[in-house]
Amino acid sequence: MEIIGYCRVSSISQELDVQLDKLAKAGCTKVFKEKRSGRQAENRPELQDALEYVRAGDVLVISRLDRMARSVLDLAKIADLLRRKGVSLRVLDQGLDTSTSEGKLMFNLLGAFAEFEADIRAERQADGIALAKRKGVKFGRRKALTDAQEERIRKMRAEENFSIGQLQERFGISRSSVYRALQPQATTA
Repeated sequence: MEIIGYCRVSSISQELDVQLDKLAKAGCTKVFKEKRSGRQAENRPELQDALEYVRAGDVLVISRLDRMARSVLDLAKIADLLRRKGVSLRVLDQGLDTSTSEGKLMFNLLGAFAEFEADIRAERQADGIALAKRKGVKFGRRKALTDAQEERIRKMRAEENFSIGQLQERFGISRSSVYRALQPQATTA
């Protein structure tokens, strides 16, 4: 069993000293540390290294929950990964420890809340998209060409034998955009 620490501050001008002191007092033999924003766990290489490094029976120690995760959903993902690896998580300032029954209960509750939060967000997003579509909002990338330009490309290809490369250069578009423009237009009834 090894006690591994992780600490983070949001900017280069901030110091890690307070967190490092707490982790040392908690008995950490190795500490992963970084100075970067905590928005997404995937964008923090030291956290990813710590999560990869820990093995079954190890304890990952952090000073506060917000040092590891900025959302309940993010925290639940990390806690699930640690659980699957057989690693305990200890949060010093909040007094959480997943090696205890109470700590496991707390993380299970956090996971349930995270799932609920994600479901509500997905429902709201779907409702917003449906409303926007009813109002005529178009989603996705804007077309590279207007309808008139597409018609002109079809005409230049059919009547004047322009090559794909020539059309591409002439209109400043990609090869795939030329091919899309050459597709027969569906008529709406």
